[in-house]
Order: sequence, then structure tokens, then C-alpha cells
Amino acid sequence: MLAPLFIVLYLQDEILYRSLSIAVFAIAAVTDYFDGYIAREFNAGSKLGNFLDPLADKILTISGFIVLPFIAPTIFPIVPIVLIILRDIGITFLRLFAERRQITVKTRKSAKYKTLVQMIFLYLALLSGLFIQADVFPGETARLVFDSGAFTWALYFVAFITVYTGIEYIVINYRLFNAKYVTKA
Repeated sequence: MLAPLFIVLYLQDEILYRSLSIAVFAIAAVTDYFDGYIAREFNAGSKLGNFLDPLADKILTISGFIVLPFIAPTIFPIVPIVLIILRDIGITFLRLFAERRQITVKTRKSAKYKTLVQMIFLYLALLSGLFIQADVFPGETARLVFDSGAFTWALYFVAFITVYTGIEYIVINYRLFNAKYVTKA
């Protein structure tokens, strides 16, 4: 629910709003983590929760990736961002498809690591963009990192991990596409 607020705040050209957007992003990421942790710890998970938790992750990360080109389109090229977004949308449809067949697609450990890598990358990229815009001391360091191409390479690395985990989901859940598992309507 915080993702749209994050996008609206980040796309404002005021430092205060962008600062608030990063706080909103961090709050959304932390509360999402603790929500899952509490559900596992108290065995309070549900089928709906198993679907909504990864969906919330995807909505938040997609929101973060959408704003990156607004920081610096040459540093954050659109191709890896589109690959990341397409993978996340594709896996969401895979889950919906499986749900119709009454098959649960469990979140893979590699996908959890992927989400962690995405969140760390996004937080650093968004924060660096803020420092550069605010023209404060860490902004000089962020500018050096931006100019070095490190964020661009890191984005391609994140895209690689994201696409890899998407392929992994498809390979492991091939039974969803197998005719003998298809229920007749």
C-alpha cells in the first residue's frame, strides 16, 4: 500500500519529498520483512498470505525500479529494468495460474535472496540519487560511483539474478504446464 505513495513522493522535485519517499520505501521493506517473519515464527501463515507476501515484494521493488531512470537514465538503463519488471509480473501470473489449478508455488530461497539483493540495490541507488540532488557530502561519493558505472553494472547483475530466479521457478514448476495436471473446465 505504500508503493504508490513512494512513487508520488520520489517523483517530486523537492528534496524533502524525495527524502520522505526513501523513508516510506524503507518502512515498507522493513514491515514486509517483519510481517513474513512473524507469520513464520507464530505459524500464522495462510494461503492468501503466501500469495500476497511475494506480491507485496514485487509491487515495492517494481516501484523502486520504475523511478530509477528519473534519477539518471544513462546510469539506470531501461532494458535491465524492463527485464526485472517482466520477470516479476510473469512469476505473479505463474502463481495465479498455479492457484487456479490448486497448486501452491512456494517462494524459493533463491528468490528471497534475490529480493534482498534488489532491496539493498534500490535503497543504495535511491539514497545516492537523493544525495546527488541535495548536493551534500555523500553526494560527491555517490557521483563518483555513478560516473564509474558501478550502479549500471550492479543493475545488470540484479537483472541477471532476477531473470535467473524466474527461469528457476519455471523449470521447477514445469508440472503446471504439463497436460496431465491441467484440470478440465
